[in-house]
Amino acid sequence: MGIKNFFKNAFADMKADAKAQHEVDKANFAAAKAESKASFQEAKAMGKRETRQKLMQQQRDEQIAKANERIENANARLDNLKSK
Repeated sequence: MGIKNFFKNAFADMKADAKAQHEVDKANFAAAKAESKASFQEAKAMGKRETRQKLMQQQRDEQIAKANERIENANARLDNLKSK
């Protein structure tokens, strides 16, 4: 009966692994579905003029902030050199 128990345990393990993999697959499918829906809604929102303008303004504001930071850093370096 050693062989019989071996195969019984092996098939039970395979069944448990298949169930676990099925749960993983369901979770991955739900994640892909949610990401797809979010991408579609973003694309749909970009079709609206107001949304697109807000996004572009945010990007410009970020670029201006980065440029101002670079200017401040450069001025600080110049002040450092002048004080020496």
